[in-house]
Amino acid sequence: MNARSDRTPAPAAVPRHELIADAALTLLAERGMRGLTHRAVDEEAGLPQGSTSNVARTRAALLEAAVRRLAEREMAVLTARERPAAARAEAGSGAEDTGAAVAEALSLALHRYLSRHRELLLARYELALEATRRPELRAVYDRAGRAFREPMAAMLAAAGSADPERHAMNMVAWCDGILFSCTAGQFHAAVPTRAALRTSCAELLDGMLRG
Repeated sequence: MNARSDRTPAPAAVPRHELIADAALTLLAERGMRGLTHRAVDEEAGLPQGSTSNVARTRAALLEAAVRRLAEREMAVLTARERPAAARAEAGSGAEDTGAAVAEALSLALHRYLSRHRELLLARYELALEATRRPELRAVYDRAGRAFREPMAAMLAAAGSADPERHAMNMVAWCDGILFSCTAGQFHAAVPTRAALRTSCAELLDGMLRG
């Protein structure tokens, strides 16, 4: 199968190592971990046989490249202006404005994941499970996750959280739960509206900050 997702950049638009990592993510989403082979990545990417091996010689190297590319593409789900820090700067500098900016940005990110980037979520779940079996992949996966978790804790601190690290864990866990439930769990049949996600996020933040 050589059909690419419309979210995957065209071959001429990206360096070969990114093209290969994007193809690996597509395969993980479509076929699962067992469908990820160097030969399959070559075919999915439309590259000559052996191209993937030249970039990522081992399966471990291919998985690590997929995790790094996944983090890059997930970071691009929101533009720089749409991220919580930028939204907070536009809204104001108070704690209440910060909490509203976090709810706004998170609800937008969640809705985009569920409506436009389901492939990335499925690939992430495959890689997360594989990371539980490969310590070297676990280290790469956790390092990529800090790029999302640490800014969350900083934003919650700015919003008035008395325990930003714990609250960041709770918020990340809630977001992960929403994404999984609406992608592969009991609520997969329909994507929640942006308004519903924003309301739920605001309610959760309100409970944290008031507490």
